[in-house]
Amino acid sequence: MEVRPGANPVDVKTYDTARLRHDFLIENVFVPDEIKLTYSQIDRIIVGAATPVNKELKLEAGDELRANYFLERRELGIINIGGNGTVTVDGKEYNFKYKDGMYIGMGSKDITFKSADPKNPAKFYLNSAPAHKTYPTVFIDPAKDILPENKKELGCLESANHRTINKYILPGQVESCQLEMGMTCLEPGSVWNTMPCHTHDRRMEVYLYFEVPEDAVVFHYMGEPTETRHIVMRNEEAVISPSWSIHSASATHAYTFIWGMVGENQDFDDMDDVDMKDLK
Repeated sequence: MEVRPGANPVDVKTYDTARLRHDFLIENVFVPDEIKLTYSQIDRIIVGAATPVNKELKLEAGDELRANYFLERRELGIINIGGNGTVTVDGKEYNFKYKDGMYIGMGSKDITFKSADPKNPAKFYLNSAPAHKTYPTVFIDPAKDILPENKKELGCLESANHRTINKYILPGQVESCQLEMGMTCLEPGSVWNTMPCHTHDRRMEVYLYFEVPEDAVVFHYMGEPTETRHIVMRNEEAVISPSWSIHSASATHAYTFIWGMVGENQDFDDMDDVDMKDLK
């Protein structure tokens, strides 16, 4: 498990491209037959993926957590962006197809991942947060389990931001301690997400961009509103956003992204909006 330190906005103003990418970008998220994890000291989120191909993978705590098992003091969100697969939680199997999700509560001990077809492996994207209470484990089929009020169509083609927000894990949909997680899908011809942009003073956020064509790139924007920076990203890469940073993007093609939030406030609309004229 890779450990990333926290980030001070005063210091980040001085970062060059290499340092920005080193501290905030997570490349090679999906490694065949491995569980790859990144532990950020920003709100203690863990980001990563389990990519079983030829073998079943088991989620272990590792020395970094100082725990007997991974979810001893944590909760976990999963969204599959690959082929069909199975997640087994303490002996109970859950069968995933593309874009199915899951919440696993604190205290679950034995968690394994496997693919139905090695030629089209599952890609289980993971977000984990510290937890103080056990909530029920819930499987999420976005086509039938997400409530209408948690599937919102926003924007328009004229402003190149026609998109649908699918909220998988949040109060009123799937209960959790800190973790919120969902997926935003952009319509063809739209390339902007989350504009006008905002910050979250009471929680951080991580984005995973996918369904990005091989010859396309995503320009992810970050930094304080008056000190904006950008990171060029490609398909199936993730990026860490501190609470003081904007998090928005434009791209050379439509795409989909998974957002995960961790912090003390679970109100989805608790955002600090940024006036467009203040961006620099």
